[in-house]
Amino acid sequence: MTATTPVFCTIVPPHVLDKLAQADDPALSGPARRTLVADSARRTRRRLTAVGVVPTATAPTGDGATGGPHRTIHDCEHGTALPGRKVRGEGDEPGSDATVNRAYGGLGATFELLLTAYGRDSLDGAGLPLTASVHYDERYANAFWDGEQMVFGDGDGEIFLDFTLPVDVIGHELAHGLTQYTANLSYYGQPGALNESVSDVFGSLVKQYTLDQTADQADWLIGQGLLAPRVTGVALRSMKAPGTAYDDDVLGKDPQPATMDDFVHTGRDNGGVHINSGIPNHAFYLLADRLGGKSWERAGQIWFDVLTGGELAVDASFADFARLTLAAARSRFGDGAEHEAVTKAWSQVGVPTA
Repeated sequence: MTATTPVFCTIVPPHVLDKLAQADDPALSGPARRTLVADSARRTRRRLTAVGVVPTATAPTGDGATGGPHRTIHDCEHGTALPGRKVRGEGDEPGSDATVNRAYGGLGATFELLLTAYGRDSLDGAGLPLTASVHYDERYANAFWDGEQMVFGDGDGEIFLDFTLPVDVIGHELAHGLTQYTANLSYYGQPGALNESVSDVFGSLVKQYTLDQTADQADWLIGQGLLAPRVTGVALRSMKAPGTAYDDDVLGKDPQPATMDDFVHTGRDNGGVHINSGIPNHAFYLLADRLGGKSWERAGQIWFDVLTGGELAVDASFADFARLTLAAARSRFGDGAEHEAVTKAWSQVGVPTA
């Protein structure tokens, strides 16, 4: 048994959906309100059913037990009962549903990054099967990890497109599972923002790994390709330039800060977990950019070492996390360029490391 506290984590933050729900156009406000209600109900259900301990699933015989992924994709057929009808299992050939195929591929890409770059066999390190459900609800404008599986909506078609389109969205949500089975960061305030940031980091690394990109080739956007053409914006978040992902008449302006000078104090969104995550996000970008090369090899390794090292407290602050990244850089790479780059990255975003 692995002691974990499963949380309900969505890629689109509540403040974005709240803004859409106030739109005059029913085509925009209707799906947003419906999504907010659905998310609230499932979040409440998760709190009531969670007992604080989630068993580490035993890897099945076959691919899952030998270091390969064990993926199962289900179709909710626009209902809300999970997991839905099984439509593709591990090793099955692609079908005619592109959404199913993208979900299957994204689960595999995340698994491959964890195994190849970090030697970790699935989210729990023991071959945990990966389950996803697609076509969730009607015009559902979100994707989420519910503590056990991934779920993808088709989007409202007006603001959000199919949530399987960006592979980093898939990687982001699966990374919540990685955090759940490792550091188990609580989901409020700074530890909650770290939880969200870790998911953005590994979501971005999954995309970069899949495209075989170096740090300078990556766009450092989370959810690029998710926003519909009518939206004035490029993604949900930018790690390179937090606060610049969108500036739209309906969505408003991206509220993420890049440094502690602009840290947002709020009780909404679990204490601003999707907002203040911009600060550690930017620190990671600065580190990866300074080091160059493939971001998962050194910058990502440092973050992974902290997440899985056993010293990161569930209520860790940004400063706690920063200090542990310094220690991890020194432990793995010595006192050279990596350690210096970590120090400078946190200094640039205003997080103390002394």
